[in-house]
Amino acid sequence: MTSEVVATATSRREDGRMTATPAHDADALGRTMPLTELLGVRVTAASDKAVEGSLAWRPDLCTIGGVLHGGALMAFADSLGAIAAFLRLPEGASTATVTSNTTLLAAVTDGTVTGRAVVEHAGSRFITVRTELHRADGRLAATTTQTQAVLR
Repeated sequence: MTSEVVATATSRREDGRMTATPAHDADALGRTMPLTELLGVRVTAASDKAVEGSLAWRPDLCTIGGVLHGGALMAFADSLGAIAAFLRLPEGASTATVTSNTTLLAAVTDGTVTGRAVVEHAGSRFITVRTELHRADGRLAATTTQTQAVLR
């Protein structure tokens, strides 16, 4: 976890896009996306350096055989990455995922998955984020690289 936690709450502009306003509650960022609440994603730290969170294994998020569904892992990674990009946006801009590539490396059959998203590039039109997801035993479960558009 980062020692300096800077979180951002959001507000809607007239056109419906989300914009940042200062706050101090990292989990508030996760709550801005209804899917993260449905999945049970917790955002535990958020700064312009990294966004961290967790997703607990639950039977209702699994495929046959009790393996956490890859789509749940992808949604978790995409959510952390979107928040990381969001925190690097210029004033008044919003973001949307343009591309996302996930490599699933190890099955998750129990415990809590932790994730860390780091911005690799922040340009005027696109932001690239890499997210790593780890199983409770520390093994790398998935990596995601995504590109977020900077919408003005």
